[in-house]
Amino acid sequence: MESLIPVLNAIDTFMWGPPLITLLVGTGIFLTVRLHLLQVFRLPLALKLIFRAQNKGEGDVSSFKALCVALAATVGTGNIVGVATAVKVGGPGAIFWMWMAAFFGMATKYSEGLLAIKYRSVDEKGEIAGGPMFYIKNGMGEKWKPLATFFALACIGVAFFGIGTFPQVNAIVDSVELSFGFPKAATDAILTFFIAAITIGGLQSIARVASKIIPFMALFYVAICIGLIVVYIDQLPAAIALILEDAFTGQAAVGGFAGSTIMMAMQNGIARGVFSNESGLGSAPIAAAAAKTKWPAEQGLISMTGTFIDTIIICTMTGLALVLTGVWQGDAAGAAMTNSAFMTTYGSIGGSLLTLSLVLFAFTTILGWNYYGERACIYLFGTKGVLPYRLIFIVLVASGAFLKLEAIWILADIVNGLMAIPNLIALIALSGVIVAETKKYMDYRSQPQKVDKNQYV
Repeated sequence: MESLIPVLNAIDTFMWGPPLITLLVGTGIFLTVRLHLLQVFRLPLALKLIFRAQNKGEGDVSSFKALCVALAATVGTGNIVGVATAVKVGGPGAIFWMWMAAFFGMATKYSEGLLAIKYRSVDEKGEIAGGPMFYIKNGMGEKWKPLATFFALACIGVAFFGIGTFPQVNAIVDSVELSFGFPKAATDAILTFFIAAITIGGLQSIARVASKIIPFMALFYVAICIGLIVVYIDQLPAAIALILEDAFTGQAAVGGFAGSTIMMAMQNGIARGVFSNESGLGSAPIAAAAAKTKWPAEQGLISMTGTFIDTIIICTMTGLALVLTGVWQGDAAGAAMTNSAFMTTYGSIGGSLLTLSLVLFAFTTILGWNYYGERACIYLFGTKGVLPYRLIFIVLVASGAFLKLEAIWILADIVNGLMAIPNLIALIALSGVIVAETKKYMDYRSQPQKVDKNQYV
């Protein structure tokens, strides 16, 4: 794998160069304009719907559980290790570009969730099937089916070689070894056993576990980060100023990291932000499609909160911890850097607190991506492909502990980019549908007695 790193770096640099970054952010800006800053003006409604959605339509799980499955896949190593990687290479300014990616990504995530409900169907087992492969084929027409097939293949690639396995497993085993001295092979064996046991139960099993773990782990991590921020509260204004200054100058106040430039900060911030919140990748709508709702726009709003929670809240907490403690200037990288920030504040218990957070984050991400890849596999090969898919996935989880960190992140970036391209094309092509469905739902909320709900089911 070591010898492949230069080749992978070349592919990654091309993949995440100006064209894809422009397409990702440009799609978010385009949808933000067409939806009239919906992510700002409708965010309070979206947050309220997380717990108050009616859940009266067809679907396999509640809107809350669908969001938890999506968050299970998104809230992972990107929030802890990915932020550290971005800051290490791109400087504190990378955090600002994460924010920008998340802000416009909220409009993208809203659109994905809306289209997932609008164009979902039922598979041969009677389960809800949806996601970009369905809104490409059913929304854009049969002639675009090759694009849907490409997306499904890329989705399996991300599940196997990207977000779904290697980065998560690598982060878990490294963190557990660093904090508790537990052998990597033993941690990997235990992890593989639990992944296999839960994923056999499919969506219901994954949703049940995710809906219990996700709220706890998010609140737990935010709480310990707030504790750290309070310790350094007097330095908070200077830290924020450094993030903003470095985003546009490419020169940090203090040196000590790998040659940051504005483009480096932007590229790493956006790439790591997308890796974390997955806006534009087309993954979350696969889970959103299973939600019990009659209104595409309602699930779109709920889906949008995933990006807000993941990046605007959780990634920001990690970024501030790294900048406030000054560990971003040291030699540590990845999980070790974030671990150093927590230990600086909490002492030896800080490493244990981070390890617990990281294990929960990464574990649920593996579960969520197992489901995404499985749905893509069913789209391509039918239900007969499920067992081979699960076996391959479990084998990859078992082998994920033994790959070099640098190669893992590069490979993850590449397959993420491949998955994003067909999805972004579909979002732009179907933007008129997104606007129309949004108007229908907002009309219904303002005057429900004058709207025939059945015509929008």
